[in-house]
Amino acid sequence: QVQLVESGGGLVQPGGSLRLSCAASGSIFSINAMGWYRQAPGKQRELVATITSGGSTNYADSVKGRFTISRDNAKNTVYLQMNSLKPEDTAVYYCNAEEAVYSDYGGGLYDRWGQGTQVTVSS
Repeated sequence: QVQLVESGGGLVQPGGSLRLSCAASGSIFSINAMGWYRQAPGKQRELVATITSGGSTNYADSVKGRFTISRDNAKNTVYLQMNSLKPEDTAVYYCNAEEAVYSDYGGGLYDRWGQGTQVTVSS
């Protein structure tokens, strides 16, 4: 089973930058795609960015041009570079992985989640 650990969150001023990291371990070669989600207080969890095993990326409209998702296969790590941060970016950011489980029992696609890392954008 894939395990995910996020890091890099913190407190930044508006206009500042942060880079989040998500380190994957376990059955890393079973991962089809990874992504970042976020959840702000009183808000539904929303997709921020995704990257497939082939390198295709998708972004939420609210972060296009500001955030960049990337990967380092040698380190089994996915990053989210966040620039020009706004107060509305404040949220707990969660790393997600789609794991393909090949089994006659219990096989299929599963979402794996990290513990989350807090990002606070405030002056």
